[in-house]
Amino acid sequence: MKIAVLYGGTSAEREISLQSGETVARELSQKQHDVALFDTKDEFIHALRTYQPDVVYPALHGRMGEDGTVQGLLEFLGYPYVGSGVQASANAIDKVMTKRILRTYGLPLAKEYIIEKRDWEFQRIDEEAMERIAQTIGWPMIIKPNQEGSTIGLTLASTTQEARQGIEEALRYDSAILMEEYITGMEVTAAVTDTDQGIRVLGIIEIVPKASYYDFASKYATGGSQHILPARLSTEQMNAIEGIAINAFKALQCRDYARVDLIVSATKGPVILEVNTLPGMTATSLVPDAARYAGYTLGDFLDELVTRAFRRKKSSKSNV
Repeated sequence: MKIAVLYGGTSAEREISLQSGETVARELSQKQHDVALFDTKDEFIHALRTYQPDVVYPALHGRMGEDGTVQGLLEFLGYPYVGSGVQASANAIDKVMTKRILRTYGLPLAKEYIIEKRDWEFQRIDEEAMERIAQTIGWPMIIKPNQEGSTIGLTLASTTQEARQGIEEALRYDSAILMEEYITGMEVTAAVTDTDQGIRVLGIIEIVPKASYYDFASKYATGGSQHILPARLSTEQMNAIEGIAINAFKALQCRDYARVDLIVSATKGPVILEVNTLPGMTATSLVPDAARYAGYTLGDFLDELVTRAFRRKKSSKSNV
């Protein structure tokens, strides 16, 4: 097959996307596919149409790549692509929308408060409002942009002053932010894939960061965190996480693969942190670890994803 790998882009996660794209292209080339890389930071549409791919693999992270925009473009151009569709991508990158959807299905989530940039600029979040927020969420709290990944713009705040600084930092990246209760416990992630036999969890990975929480360096620096697979949890806990992850995948109408991040609290049990529809494929990424644990080589797993996307195109043509 001719496979176009989209990577790079203009989001704050550009450097991670470049690494993911290179990994995907290398692995698929080794499966005897004709693979071409396209950096979406540049004008790429003409080159993509000239190449005429059988399948597109968006190895993009963050805005203008993981948020439904590129997916919409590919739908318009008529190219089958790997990953979730337009609506699922748009919903999953929006943390507020994700929580609204998952909450309607009774899935476990942290308490949150949403601040809009206009409210902050008009000084509507005064000391009294900050006190109400703290009473609702408690200290410490996590403050993060609504539509950024890789913990970019994230702050762990323990005081009002730190919270205000965290709000300012998060608003550098987005016009809406979340203030969430900070739940302590074991950080885990469940890699979910949509196979011909149904939705399954490839593996549940325990993440042990060197930092106090799973920050950017913990995710992407070599040795920044330890991945323990399978997670050191009871069978009952593992089954609960697997069910939650699959239900989150279904509720958001994800497709092909995704990664559901959770915290396992001693008092609250598993709580969903977020859902990633185009997880990283770098040397330190989690989904490749889970795929290998499930018996795939990374190349085989990626080959299965592009094959499934190609079959969707053929199926849609046969139904016309």
